[in-house]
Amino acid sequence: MQSGADGKPNRYAVVSVLGLGQILAWGSTFYLLAVLAPAIVRDTGWAYDQVISGVSVGLLTAGIVSPRFGRAIGEHGGRSVLALGSVLIGTGLVVLATAQNLPWYMAAWLLIGAGMGAGLYDAAFATLASIYGRDSRSAITSVTLFGGFASTVCWPMSAVLTAHLGWRGACLSYAAVHLGVALPAYWMTLPRRSFLAASSHPAAPGLRLVRQEIWLFALLAAVVTIAAAILSMMGNLVLQLLQARGMELAAAVAIGALIGPSAVGARVVESFAGHRYHPIWTMIGSAILVAAGTLLFLLRFPFVGVAIVLYAAGNGIGSIARGTLPLALFGPARYPTLMGRLGLPIMMAMAAAPFGGALTFQVGGADWTLGMLAALALVNAVLVALLWQLSRRLGSHS
Repeated sequence: MQSGADGKPNRYAVVSVLGLGQILAWGSTFYLLAVLAPAIVRDTGWAYDQVISGVSVGLLTAGIVSPRFGRAIGEHGGRSVLALGSVLIGTGLVVLATAQNLPWYMAAWLLIGAGMGAGLYDAAFATLASIYGRDSRSAITSVTLFGGFASTVCWPMSAVLTAHLGWRGACLSYAAVHLGVALPAYWMTLPRRSFLAASSHPAAPGLRLVRQEIWLFALLAAVVTIAAAILSMMGNLVLQLLQARGMELAAAVAIGALIGPSAVGARVVESFAGHRYHPIWTMIGSAILVAAGTLLFLLRFPFVGVAIVLYAAGNGIGSIARGTLPLALFGPARYPTLMGRLGLPIMMAMAAAPFGGALTFQVGGADWTLGMLAALALVNAVLVALLWQLSRRLGSHS
């Protein structure tokens, strides 16, 4: 699968395998219970919130293991890590399919979560940087385009599998794809080593963050963490928020369905135009769009679909900026390790945010919840402005 004297694999093959792998990885982990949870509750008698908490266990586990996997990709490349991710997710799904009690069920999500830390966006982005270095931006953007279809592809697939095979059969089917398709695809397509220079070992003293860069990284971490919290909270509550604004369920579902196409559409625009400007502007655009969308939603803008589209477009390009901005600010040598570190607060926020949002909705209804989302979005816009100023001072962009 290699081409050229440098021994690097074909870019289109790598992007295709990683992109399709992201659809499978997100669809069979983060998005899995959106379809399977009601069937699990009916079959087992477990409480709905207990079943749903499996995803939070997985996300927390992913955050804990992500820094270690980031370092491993920087040192050895992504083939072994992504392959291990497929093994862990596949094995976890087998354990999930055979779960007879809640401890067993949660143990399955520990395995799945470890696989998420090795197989979701952060690991894929770090792998691309370990192969293509500073030329990874277009590849990262392309992989996010694939990933944007995870729920679109896997929710109907999960529904069909559950209808014909039951929820346990659906888990086993996804496990078979991870172990029988994704695992060999990663192993055959990805290189066995990192192409980062030997002198750019992530632990090398010259590659550690200096004092001002630590502040830059801290700001970046705060921005992507708040963005992840908003995404996770809105993703879990958007239908309830729309219904609380007086919509029938069918209308709320129709408006909510705008999120996926809007996010992917914004990513398509970014993929054509993004090479013309620094990724900091993508992050700025993302923060502004999310803030505008949440504010319009809070202020009862009559065309709520516009608010949803703005919010979703901002989140769509935010996923790209999350992958491309650290590369531009800190360079490819440190990128895999730093992406692993970013994975920790991101996954923690995604795990905790739905509970915080649900509690706020229970206490104060839609107004309090949307007020909190808008406040977070505005704070993030301010932090992005500070990030832009500090990066200019350090000469990290032009």
